[in-house]
Amino acid sequence: MAAHEEEVLGKAYDSRLMRRLLSYLWPYKWQALTALGAIITNSALQLAPPYLTKLAIDEHIAVGRLEGLGTIAALFLGALAGSFVMDYLQTWLMQMTGQRIMFDLRMQIYGRLQQLDLRFYDRNPVGRLMTRVTSDVDVLNDLFTAGVVAIFGDIFTLLGIMVVLVVMDWRLALVTFAVLPLIALVTQWFRRNVRDSYRTVRMWIARINAFLQENITGMTTVQLFRREAMNYGRFDDINAKHRAANIDSIFYYAVFYPAIEIIGALAAALIIWYGGLRVMEGVVTLGALVAFLQYSARFFRPISDMSEKFNVLQSAMASSERIFTLIDEPVAVQDPDAPAHRDPRQAPHVRFEHVWFAYVGEDYVLKDVSFEVLPGERIGIVGATGSGKTTLINLLMRFYNVSRGRILIDGVDIRELALEDVRAMCALVLQDVHLFSGTIGDNIRLGEPLSEEAVQRAAVAVGADRFISALPLGYKSPLGERGSSLSVGQKQLLSFARALAFDRPVLVLDEATSSVDTETELLIRQALEVLMRGRTTLAIAHRLSTIQDMDRILVLHKGVLRESGTHQELLAERGIYYKLYQLQFQERGAEVARRE
Repeated sequence: MAAHEEEVLGKAYDSRLMRRLLSYLWPYKWQALTALGAIITNSALQLAPPYLTKLAIDEHIAVGRLEGLGTIAALFLGALAGSFVMDYLQTWLMQMTGQRIMFDLRMQIYGRLQQLDLRFYDRNPVGRLMTRVTSDVDVLNDLFTAGVVAIFGDIFTLLGIMVVLVVMDWRLALVTFAVLPLIALVTQWFRRNVRDSYRTVRMWIARINAFLQENITGMTTVQLFRREAMNYGRFDDINAKHRAANIDSIFYYAVFYPAIEIIGALAAALIIWYGGLRVMEGVVTLGALVAFLQYSARFFRPISDMSEKFNVLQSAMASSERIFTLIDEPVAVQDPDAPAHRDPRQAPHVRFEHVWFAYVGEDYVLKDVSFEVLPGERIGIVGATGSGKTTLINLLMRFYNVSRGRILIDGVDIRELALEDVRAMCALVLQDVHLFSGTIGDNIRLGEPLSEEAVQRAAVAVGADRFISALPLGYKSPLGERGSSLSVGQKQLLSFARALAFDRPVLVLDEATSSVDTETELLIRQALEVLMRGRTTLAIAHRLSTIQDMDRILVLHKGVLRESGTHQELLAERGIYYKLYQLQFQERGAEVARRE
């Protein structure tokens, strides 16, 4: 869970972060300024009704003069209507602006996620990155729609009421302001405790998300090993703690708002007591006393709103820091300033020269590896688990940069070539096939303008057409999440058809036949014979039978290239390859004996 628990809140206001956040508001500055104008106008209009009430009482009702009372009533209604229009305008403008800013932020985050290398994804859980794009951006939307501009409305309303009260009667205004120290104490208590409570709630939300993601993804294993009751108990415990944290936060809200109401009532009582005496003395009019009561009721409302906006600001600062940390993540694998270009349709001459690589620190997975692959040559790569076979492929595709040494493509360092050219020359078939939502045909073409005939030819070549044609909708059959409706072997056949359809000069196979049955493996091997003609092929294989006909086989052991040669040459050496072959031969013989 620790990887997801990063909900520590920083400062309530960070000028550096705020300046950067406001840069996202700049493209929509006219909408924001219009909304600000509507907010200020609305604040001014809200000052009018109490003062109009004063005029109606003092100049008309108290003296029995009805003439002009209708005008005041019309002005009162006009102020309310104008306030409604301004409130609607600023709400609509800021909500629209907030949605556009969220769109811009999510596109920028997703663009950065596409640029980052696999090393970044090795150390960052998917759940954390999902939170950046969803929850953290939503928090910033709250800032823009209900915080950064709307807070000006509260400030202008407070200042306007204070000015009007002082102008009407400064002594009575001081009585009204006498409760402000109490407001300050209650607000400070609320902010401090809600901040801690909010952090705790966010932490338990993160734990719930992490637990759900892990257990829903692994539901097959949960059910297979009968862990339902155990996992239910663990989720019950996490969920209960989240509920308790929310109840704590509810307590602070339940105390704060009634406390503000009580303080407001206390201010009203002081106004009635002191103002009533002043009215009886003839110093203050009855209309002014009623207006003071109305203004005091409106005076404490923005104070409670600003306290709530403090929490919005607090969480926005924390979310923005996490978002900007992701956006500012350096891109380790990227195009050079002046990239060299090559025709990705041309079969390359590949050379590894004294390549070292470590995923973490100095723990090298590859150690001083050197070999070359000629255009059209077929290379098999074998070795025990963890020997560095897949790492070779990752470096060739430039998913990572080499730690030491270099990889040359047609004599040019791979780091000097355009990334698009490097990856466009390879068709990759992985052991762990990833299928996207959509149809079977969509997963073969992956957005490329391939014709239906080209898609079907590729599927027929690898034997995938047999099960695709048996489906009710054929190539238009929709797939479940990650192809859950297909078997592992069927998914690998689709991945193989995808590689064939793109017709690239380099074919990379990473344990491509490890999860298919013997009959399907034979079909793929026949298709490979046709596919590999004139193409450079690198095939990582667990089953040595699939690479016996390769032009050359590389044998890796603990990150070191120990042997290189044809199948027969390596068997004659009686080294690591010979031992691997003997071991698999014995295993296959034992399996055949068991079947018989």
